[in-house]
Amino acid sequence: MNQLDILIPFALPPAELARDLLRQCQAPALAMLLGRGKAVARQAHDPFSRALPHEHWLARRFGLPPAAQDCSPAAASALMQRLGHAPSAGHWFVLHPAHIHVARDHLVLTDIGQLQLEEDESRRLFDAALPLFTEIGHELVYGDARTWFIRADAWAGLRTSTPSAASGRNVDIWMPEGPGELAWRKLQNEVQMQWFAESLNEQREMRGQKAINSIWIWGGANAGVLAQDIYTERFGLRGWLRAFGQERIDGGAAQLVRGSGHRLLVLDALAEAALAEEWGLWLQHLEHLDRDWLAPLLVSLRAASLESLNLILSGADRSLEVTVTRGALRRFWHKPSLAGLSA
Repeated sequence: MNQLDILIPFALPPAELARDLLRQCQAPALAMLLGRGKAVARQAHDPFSRALPHEHWLARRFGLPPAAQDCSPAAASALMQRLGHAPSAGHWFVLHPAHIHVARDHLVLTDIGQLQLEEDESRRLFDAALPLFTEIGHELVYGDARTWFIRADAWAGLRTSTPSAASGRNVDIWMPEGPGELAWRKLQNEVQMQWFAESLNEQREMRGQKAINSIWIWGGANAGVLAQDIYTERFGLRGWLRAFGQERIDGGAAQLVRGSGHRLLVLDALAEAALAEEWGLWLQHLEHLDRDWLAPLLVSLRAASLESLNLILSGADRSLEVTVTRGALRRFWHKPSLAGLSA
């Protein structure tokens, strides 16, 4: 078996923009795969879900405990393990240093992936915040510059949102609810006040970077809740997706057809533009993905180097799964088309 799952978050643009965007898009390989492939799943998602469709898909695929639509995936313990920590007990959450800015009448969370937070900066912020956690009996663990962890056994059941689900939106809608809600808000406020006086943020703003003025919590899981190892190889797992395996250094599409087994490739280049609603940039990135990844893989499928491709495409409130085999590519009466991205 030589099968490849390709997950492309944010490949499905908002319905109200899709027709105009796709009219401008030049992605012939994707059009061929969608036009000749078979749609095996098409699903609408709650736009107010506390995780995005691709995040729910990954959590299910890797066997994390089922999360209700109103809670983020239980990823904390699995991610801790990948970052060199293996908690033996307790209930843990993921923490991200974050930037929240003031809009006209509400607060908005900035995409944490764009904060350019360096290791030394994160360590300084961690050390400044640590006494606030230890004073109230919460263990705080440093994972990497963007990722910390808090143990909060009494907060099990706290309903939290992934940062991607909340990015660019009114944070009031996405704040945690349930056990520990008030205690979390108090702690978050204290950290915000502590960091307000940090000279580090003044230095960042002088360089044109956003201040790190808050923290974001999500991903509550009991110690020992780990992801299942269902793929022979995984590529493109960055950020919190490392909970599902170490990121592989790869040589592009060519490496993906040299091995065998069932493998996963995550192409996340559309995320930044989609979260910022920069749709011109989104078009550019989609065309680059088509040229650099999908076109070579389409050639490999035609040459039987791959047995099948499974495309998992998602947006903010829907997902589409399409399976493409070598035989399906011979169905010349099926026109290449990007229409599936707007359906």
